[in-house]
Amino acid sequence: MAEVVIVENAEAAGALVATEIVELIDRRQDAVLGLATGSTPLPVYQALRSRLAGRDVSQVRGFALDEYVGIDPSHPESYRSVITREVVEPLGLDPKRIHVPNGAEATIQHAGEDYDAAIAAAGGVDLQILGIGTDGHIGFNEPGSSFASRTRVKTLTEQTREDNARFFDSIDDVPMHCITQGLGTILEARHLVLLAFGEGKAEAVAGAVEGPLTALLPGSAIQLHPHATVVVDEAAASKLQLADYYRYTFANKPSWQGI
Repeated sequence: MAEVVIVENAEAAGALVATEIVELIDRRQDAVLGLATGSTPLPVYQALRSRLAGRDVSQVRGFALDEYVGIDPSHPESYRSVITREVVEPLGLDPKRIHVPNGAEATIQHAGEDYDAAIAAAGGVDLQILGIGTDGHIGFNEPGSSFASRTRVKTLTEQTREDNARFFDSIDDVPMHCITQGLGTILEARHLVLLAFGEGKAEAVAGAVEGPLTALLPGSAIQLHPHATVVVDEAAASKLQLADYYRYTFANKPSWQGI
C-alpha cells in the first residue's frame, strides 16, 4: 500500500514534497526528477524556489510526463513551454537537461521509444511527481490504459479536450493526440509522489489507494510500486476508509524516514 500523507492544504503539501526533493538533490546533485504539469504540482514548484536558492542545481535533470502531438514547442500551451515557464526558469535549472517528449509529427512513430531510451540512459527517474484526474488518469493515461504501457501516442478523450480547451482559443485548437509516458514507464521511477487537492479528487484518490487494481482507474497502478507516497489535503482524503490510520502512522513514523 502507498504511504498516504494527509495535510492541511496544498501549500503544506508543496512544502513537504519540496523538502524531500531538496534532500534528494543534496544527496545527488545530478538527481533526475519526473515533472508533471497542470495546477496540482504548482505548490511544489513554488516551495522549491526558496528552498533551492543558493544551491547548485546545474546538474539536475528532468523528464516531463507528456506533450501534445503536432504543437509548436514555442506555443505557450505546449508542455515544453509550460515546464520552462513553471519549473526551469523559476528554479534556475539548465534547460538542456530538462526533457519533454517530442511531439513533432515527422518523428512521432519512434518518439516514444526514443524517450524511454533517454530516461534509461539517464539512469532512470529518482522522484516522479504525479497528479490524478477525476477519472483516475495519470499523465495522459486515460481509463483503459495498460499497466505495462510505455511512452506512446494516445488519442485524447473528448472530456480531456473539453477540460483543456480553457487554455486555448477554442476546443478546435486543442490537439487530438498526445505523447505520454506509459504506466509501465512511470512505475520504473524509484519514488512516486502523487498529489491531489479538493473534494473533486476524493473518489479518484480512494480508488487509487484503496480500491482494486483496474485499468479503468489508471492511478491504481501506484499500488504496484514499492515506494509510492500520496499527499492529499483533507478534502481529497474525505473518502479514504483508513484516513485515521494514515494520520496515525505518519504522525508516529521516524523523522529520518522522510516520505
